[in-house]
Amino acid sequence: MFSDDDLDAPQAGGRRQARENDQTFDIQRSWDVIQEGQDGTLTGAVEGLLESNKRKRLVKDSTPLQRGIIRHLVVILDMSVAMNEKDLRPTRYVLSLTYLQAFITEFFEQNPISQLGIVGMHDGIAITISALSGNPTVHLTALARIKPSPSNTNAIEPKGQASLENALSLARASLFHAPSHGTRELLLIFGSLHSSDPGDIHTTINSLVGSHIRASVIGLAAQVAICAELVSRTNNQSLSTYHVVLDEQHFRELLLAYTTPPITYSTPDIASGRTATNNLLMMGFPSRTPLRISVLTMLNQSLHSAIRMPRVRSYPHSFHPPGAIISPPLPIAELGSGALA
Repeated sequence: MFSDDDLDAPQAGGRRQARENDQTFDIQRSWDVIQEGQDGTLTGAVEGLLESNKRKRLVKDSTPLQRGIIRHLVVILDMSVAMNEKDLRPTRYVLSLTYLQAFITEFFEQNPISQLGIVGMHDGIAITISALSGNPTVHLTALARIKPSPSNTNAIEPKGQASLENALSLARASLFHAPSHGTRELLLIFGSLHSSDPGDIHTTINSLVGSHIRASVIGLAAQVAICAELVSRTNNQSLSTYHVVLDEQHFRELLLAYTTPPITYSTPDIASGRTATNNLLMMGFPSRTPLRISVLTMLNQSLHSAIRMPRVRSYPHSFHPPGAIISPPLPIAELGSGALA
């Protein structure tokens, strides 16, 4: 016969073992390590966390890979009714605009000679929020103009359905004339689960592949099949640039990760059947050398030194207007006797 104490003994032992196992875990929360500064605020601690996250992104990409320094990026923002969801506080739309402002500042800090543009998917059409430009103030002003706030009467609220085909076509038109020595990229922030398109979106994806435009997607809801196909087709069958956010902090980390230039591949282009080459921008550094003899220009100016261009092995026309005649100096007597007539 077994008593009630004998039946409860294994359960008590299991609970005691569970408590011992729980005590072995060392839980460290981010808010436990924050300390107030000398001025009594948390400004220093917050700035320290931001700097540590920035260093984390730099250390993570320590593999020596070739990356482009001249980037042409178009950010496509979902502005449909799906962005009114409040699973990301305050809403998906407001949080995306806030993080985009931080992204633009960080993007031009790491890519100072690159260009960026913003396209919105609003009420079934694609709208240009800011054209392709290398001035971050233009983009920050455009985002502040459409961001909802109590004092902003010109804000654009999410409306209608998202049209991925229209947005991709507008982004391709913006990137089509980008030079070959720079990258052509588009970053899609997609909160919808479907796309309302007037035509065949697969044809649009084929045109992106033919234009050598690489697409990346940050999903705010779930993975969508057409977005996965877009990323796979434009990145040599790789889905490494398609992510779905988990929370607000994860969204910020994913977005700021795209400030790092993408890897340059030299693999064959599957879509066009040709080998993609790494087009490098040739640069020359001129040297200033003194001339053996003085040179007289038609502007009555004597040149005693000039800058020689190493690539073309000639002297630039920055010292005289184009088409000016340069000749050795003549004696004053010959000039007065009409030797040039």
